[in-house]
Amino acid sequence: MFDLVPFRKRSEELFDQMTKSLSDAMDDSVFSSFNGATQPFRIDIREMNDKYVVEAELPGVAREDIDIDVDQNYLTIRAKRNELKEQKDDNNRIIRRERRTGEFVRRFYVENIVDDAIRATLQDGILKLEVPKRVPSTSQRKRINVE
Repeated sequence: MFDLVPFRKRSEELFDQMTKSLSDAMDDSVFSSFNGATQPFRIDIREMNDKYVVEAELPGVAREDIDIDVDQNYLTIRAKRNELKEQKDDNNRIIRRERRTGEFVRRFYVENIVDDAIRATLQDGILKLEVPKRVPSTSQRKRINVE
């Protein structure tokens, strides 16, 4: 007999092929700067006895473009990057100009910390936060007699 394929099946395959082609085009190196701008920065978090240590990779981000705050048990790290590279020829004409901009945000739920004592340093593109833990209250067990 004849090889009959429902129209719907063909259209689904065609749509899948078009979607894959578009996805492949967006993954091309031409768009790599756009793809990188939407990715969050990398973070390492270590827990110690008395504090948490957070290390964030922020290469090329200036100290004044980093904003860190704690609000309602959420620690938020926000970084902005505005990078401009220009190349000019001998007559001071621009031959090439590239820009890379973006805002990166990471947010973490934290509790039982001393938010007034958080310390942040930036060195060689690594932001390091030391977040002290709140000392748990030493509650003593109290026995209650039933009358």
